[in-house]
Amino acid sequence: MPNSIAKIKELLNARIGQKVIVKVQAGRKRVNTLHGTLAKTYPAIFIVHLNSSEDDLQRVSYTYTDLLTHNVSLAFE
Repeated sequence: MPNSIAKIKELLNARIGQKVIVKVQAGRKRVNTLHGTLAKTYPAIFIVHLNSSEDDLQRVSYTYTDLLTHNVSLAFE
């Protein structure tokens, strides 16, 4: 991932609609992995629609700062 919020926003705007694997830090040694599609970007957040109903979640949102601080990582398929 790029090292500035503006570059992260540009990268995600160019990839709307693509399948993505989201890895989220859930604790000291726990990582949650979610599969979905990058749905929409907003000025402060981006939304991922999930493929399956894991824990009854249909969509999740994260901030660009989460990507910058490596609390969330994205891998495009």
